[in-house]
Amino acid sequence: MNAFHATRPALDDLIDGAPQYTAQGGDWDDIVAQIAARDEEERLRNDRIVVNMGPVHPSTHGVLRLVLEIDGEHVTNLRVGTGYLHTGIEKNMEYRTFTQGATFVTRMDYVAPFFQEVAWALAVEKALGITNDVPDRANVVRVMLMELNRIASHLVAIGTGGNELGGTTLMTIAFRGRENILRVFEMCSGLRMNHAYVRPGGLAQDIPAGTVDFVREVMPEIKQDIHELELFLMANPILKARFQNIGVIPLSGAMALGLTGPCLRAAGYPMDLRKTNPYCGYETYDFDVPTYDQSDCWNRMRVRFDECYESLKIVSQCLERLEASEGESVMVDDPTIAWPAQMALSTDGQGQSFDHVREIMGSSMESLIHHFKLVTQGFKVPAGQVYQTVEHAKGAMGVHLVSDGGTRPYRVHFRDPSFSNLQSMAMMGEGGMIADVVPTLASIDPVLGGVDR
Repeated sequence: MNAFHATRPALDDLIDGAPQYTAQGGDWDDIVAQIAARDEEERLRNDRIVVNMGPVHPSTHGVLRLVLEIDGEHVTNLRVGTGYLHTGIEKNMEYRTFTQGATFVTRMDYVAPFFQEVAWALAVEKALGITNDVPDRANVVRVMLMELNRIASHLVAIGTGGNELGGTTLMTIAFRGRENILRVFEMCSGLRMNHAYVRPGGLAQDIPAGTVDFVREVMPEIKQDIHELELFLMANPILKARFQNIGVIPLSGAMALGLTGPCLRAAGYPMDLRKTNPYCGYETYDFDVPTYDQSDCWNRMRVRFDECYESLKIVSQCLERLEASEGESVMVDDPTIAWPAQMALSTDGQGQSFDHVREIMGSSMESLIHHFKLVTQGFKVPAGQVYQTVEHAKGAMGVHLVSDGGTRPYRVHFRDPSFSNLQSMAMMGEGGMIADVVPTLASIDPVLGGVDR
């Protein structure tokens, strides 16, 4: 049998989109078989393999879908698919009073609810023009709850990220520290989450007696849990191998994609709205903004550890101020805005103060009418629009509030940090291994309740 040779021309030589071959000598069947083998090899080499990771819970607090294009074990393209929770929070808020909006926003990022509550209250207060009328004690309580919530959120991020790599003990330690914080939240608001405790104009009620002492009592335990988690992780060679130089995004890319929070500060940029655009009196607190030199999974975790310790410093300062302001009001004096309910603890739990109920039901028809109208109809907010930002545990949170002069918002839109941060996932994941996608996603720490608001 004569030898044969078949060559495939370059793409420029294609005729009608099909490759043309030149064969010299040999058996025709052998030539066709060789050409078919070469075509199959070429197809396999250039063919895209698309894999759906989800929609499930890969390192997320909610349902997320990742679409990966892979070449072997390497990710060549990554796209994020959201929209699986269908909460409709922003639209629902258009049909509720401004005070009722607090009940919706607290359910967005349910791992860090107090940031949404404070951001919403500050936006409404700015629209009302009463920002400076909010009592100092209310602002101190807000700061204390936000900083405790920052610690709780970071503990969940670190613990669940370790759990994704098989370290279940890491998550149990993290949740043990978070449990003490939730006990503080329950003492203040009556609920462990979904509090609706921060209201426009102040707070639903003052913190109960003994709260300051209780927080002081559990703070050493919280700090110990943070330190124990740190000891487990920072010297672990397996974790270092899985986290260091994984999910890297340069500072320029982070800025271009709107990345904020620990992910941005790990890249070296000390952006923190508590410093640059202070609110609730943050300019009067002493704390530092931790930064590192590269935003990878490892440094993003280190920033969160450092921020936990900084938050404990702020909480300690809050406790001193709360002791000095005991007995002061936690709601604005304006009776047309101030929430009329007077909550109290009794033998059957938390509810309306008996003295308040006795007044509105037995001695003052005017008080009853005022209570009824303010609760059912709400207060009016002057027509206009405002934008308010806070430094959420996950980054910059913004609230765009539009009012048409009525008792309900005309439009509400939130810049949720989880949603904004997720778009960086493509840059972080492409070029890495499939196994690196999960810790990279965990290091961003998205909560899908805020993403799909």
